[in-house]
Amino acid sequence: MKKKPVSKIISLLFLLFMAFIWLSPLLYTFLTTFKSEADIQSNAFTILPIHWVIGNYQDVLFENTSVPVAKWFMNSLIISVSQTLLVLVIVSLAGYGYSRMKFKGRDSIFVFLMATMMFPAVVNLIPLYKIIDTLGWVNHYMAAIVPGAAGVFNIFLVRQFMQGIPKDFDESARVDGASDFQIFTKLILPLIRPVLTVVALFTFTGSWNDFLWPSIVFNDIENMPITPGLQLLQGMYALDVAHALTGALIAIVPTFILYLFTQKYFMESLSLSSGVKG
Repeated sequence: MKKKPVSKIISLLFLLFMAFIWLSPLLYTFLTTFKSEADIQSNAFTILPIHWVIGNYQDVLFENTSVPVAKWFMNSLIISVSQTLLVLVIVSLAGYGYSRMKFKGRDSIFVFLMATMMFPAVVNLIPLYKIIDTLGWVNHYMAAIVPGAAGVFNIFLVRQFMQGIPKDFDESARVDGASDFQIFTKLILPLIRPVLTVVALFTFTGSWNDFLWPSIVFNDIENMPITPGLQLLQGMYALDVAHALTGALIAIVPTFILYLFTQKYFMESLSLSSGVKG
């Protein structure tokens, strides 16, 4: 049996140490959700609960009518899934147009779009809110779904990936009588699945974790997503630590499950040339 090199052992120990640092706050949060507020506020610091309770989850999810966390959770799920699907449609079509189709001013328009990435997003908050208000979308799902549907970086990512696909494939399909729509749906889409996986993961997590924009366009508690809604769990005069941490833990469940089951595809997708083989 071969001995592992010292460098590999050191690397393994370092990674284990970093994993411990990253997981410690999450583990402590999870254990704290099973503590009573009295135990949390006591001077004695303990990692494990003195008295295990499950009432925090019941209070947050079902019995707190003024802070409907379960409704917020569903709101966030609807918004994030809808925006992800819309983004996949828009960026795949836009990427196809900028990489495969020829029209006047194509490259100039694309360069202009790339230039807009130089401006910080906060610059657009006031004009974007005025547009949303004019359309009557304040306190509506559309206010959180539509504005982020055509991210320039996502279009750039998909376009660059498509540039790596040989255009000989398109010509062969046209010789066989395929239209642009058939080439896009039957040829290009299967090949760009890796980069669309990256776009979908980033879009879903970005939409789910977004705090600033939903806080601006949602003032109706019932329609609010969970991330900005969690601030209401703090209470007006005192912080209820047990309920606040319980709500925060519930909020990270979807993204945790998403990465747990898609990490294999996510890591494979980081190599943006994996969609083209042979």
